[in-house]
Order: sequence, then structure tokens, then C-alpha cells
Amino acid sequence: MALALAADQTGILPDRMIAALAQDHTIRSSVPFAADQIQPASLDLRLGATAYRMRASFLPGPHALVTDRISELALHEMALAHGAVLETGCVYIVPLIEALALPSDIAASTNPKSSTGRLDVFTRVIADHARAFDQIEAGYQGPLYAEISPRTFPTLVRQGSRLSQIRFRRGDAVLDGSSLAELNARERLVDSLDADVTSGVAISVDLASHPTSPARAGDAKAEDIVGYRAKRHTALIDIDRRAGYEAADFWESVAAHRSRSLILDPNEFYILASKEAVQVPPDYAAEMVPFDPLMGEFRVHYAGFFDPGFGYAAAGGGGARAVLEVRSHEVPFILEHGQIVGRLMYERMLSRPQRLYGQGIGSNYQAQGLKLSKHFRT
Repeated sequence: MALALAADQTGILPDRMIAALAQDHTIRSSVPFAADQIQPASLDLRLGATAYRMRASFLPGPHALVTDRISELALHEMALAHGAVLETGCVYIVPLIEALALPSDIAASTNPKSSTGRLDVFTRVIADHARAFDQIEAGYQGPLYAEISPRTFPTLVRQGSRLSQIRFRRGDAVLDGSSLAELNARERLVDSLDADVTSGVAISVDLASHPTSPARAGDAKAEDIVGYRAKRHTALIDIDRRAGYEAADFWESVAAHRSRSLILDPNEFYILASKEAVQVPPDYAAEMVPFDPLMGEFRVHYAGFFDPGFGYAAAGGGGARAVLEVRSHEVPFILEHGQIVGRLMYERMLSRPQRLYGQGIGSNYQAQGLKLSKHFRT
């Protein structure tokens, strides 16, 4: 392997090490990487040439290949070379261009890209013999597949479209409570003097009005907008088309209520923002995880990776809100302003990335507040 690491070195692999994995054929691809495909602490994954409409979602389990399950469960096969529409409520499996030949000390995890999550496109990655989604065991050798299920908008994708991203890690580098408290005291990870960092940085929802909030959809006054709710029965969205759509055609504004609360309607999709402005220092990466798995009434944040430099002042951030993709389940649920909805877990990087989030790498959400995906005109 091209990486020369000491036995006790643990952490998330930065951009230059990801490039080394590709050069060493640990990451295998028949198509050269795009210029912006490697991010500070992750790699964008690209859809391959074929999509399979499936009867149901599945995990292959320890004794099966994904191709075996495709043969059993596929209803229809679609070529993606010239684009194809993935319909809402359907499940698709797409082999990815990238495959892996990981060494025994490198594992990986995957997450939807931010823009994917903000479109309510439910996406996760599976591998042969997998017993869990989005988790690639150390030493895995084989192909990768994306499971895709648009929930709200019909979505046009094509070969090479990027819906997911992958992180590589060596060992366990998650900061414990004391280490996280020390980092927060040194770097001030959130703009709150009484931040809860006991088990990850607590992230709460912002449902108060802000006079400077820009209006992008619907008729609510700018200072009243606390979020957006997706409309039903819209036109399709081309996943690769930037600033191509009017927000009001797809979203309605959610106005702040005097109670500073919001009732989530069952099976509706919302874009909200965190009350806290957060930052990720250059030597760390972060991931949003659920606050409490027992709070099963709603799901928050489909896309959980935060790269080094996110919201960081030296990278043009000065703190950035975490945009929350929220979907309620079977019953109405009341969210209150300041209610904790997730925790930001920080991990050490193996080394500092060559470029931070927001520094000349096409980062779309640096210094963000409440913001829709890059597909919508501001």
C-alpha cells in the first residue's frame, strides 16, 4: 500500500491519502476521477451505467452477493448513459463506478451528499455480504452499489451522477467527552457559551424568526421564514442541474409561529436549520448522528458528513448553520425551538487536508444559514 502509517495512527483519511488509495488501486475505477471528486475528507461516488428497479430494499447478508439479490428482485433494467427518471416511492439499485480493495486496517462509511439529502432522495450504499447499510468493513474487496429511493421529487440521474460520498478511516478516532470539551474550549465549535458537548455537540432546531433570513419560496415575509416544506406532484429535478429551478415551484415557506414551535405533518418533508452555528477545525471531521434513536417520530439529517473547514473562519465560514432535512413518520409531531435533534460527532483526521471545505473546491454551503439545495435559484 502506498500509505506509510505508524501502527498507532488513527483517524479519517484526508484528500491526499484518498488520492494515494486511488493511485494504489485500493479505490478502483475504470473511469478517471473528476477534478473535484475528492473532497477534504471524502470521495464522491458516481453512478454506473445501469439502474435496476427493485421489488424491495434489501441487505445481501453474509452469504450473498448484491448481484444475486438483483437477479431475484429486479423488476426492470434501465440504461443511464443518456439519463433516466427515478420515480418517487420506487427502489432502485445502481452499481457504482468505484469499487474497493481495502487493506485490513482501513474501513469506510458512506452518506448521501448534502444536495441529495436536501432533495429528499433516500440514498444509501451497500456492499457484497453486507449486514448494514453505509458501512464497509476493513479489508473489503469488491463492488459498491447505491440504493436510491426518491421520496418527494421525481429525479433525473445519469451515468456519472454523484449522490453519495465515502469516508475512509483507520481505527477509532471519535473524540470522547473530555477531548471534545477541550477542543470546544480551544476552538469554540458552536456559537453558544453553554454548548452541550457531553456526547457529541448537541444540535437543536431553530424555529424563531430572524430579520435577515432571505425569502426563497412562497409568500412569507423574510423575517418569518424558519423552513420550507416540499410540495407534492411537482416537475422532476435533474440531479446534475445547478440553479435550474424556481424554488417556489417545489417548496412552500414555513413561517415562524408565535409559539416558536412547528407541527410536523406525517410523511411530509421539511428543510429547517440548526439554532447553533457550528465549525469543524482543519484537523477534524464531523458527522451528524441522531440525538436519540428512541425518538422515532421523525428523522433528521439524511446527509451527515461535515468536512474539515466547514464553517471555519479561516476557510471563509465564521460559523455555519447545519441544515436539517426532516421527515415525520406516521403521526404528527411537535418540534419546539431549541429542541435537540442531533449530535455532531467529531473525529480526528490522520493529517490536515490540502484544501479545506470552502477553499476552491466548489463547496456550496460554506457560511450557510437556512438554505435549499444548489438546484434552486436564490
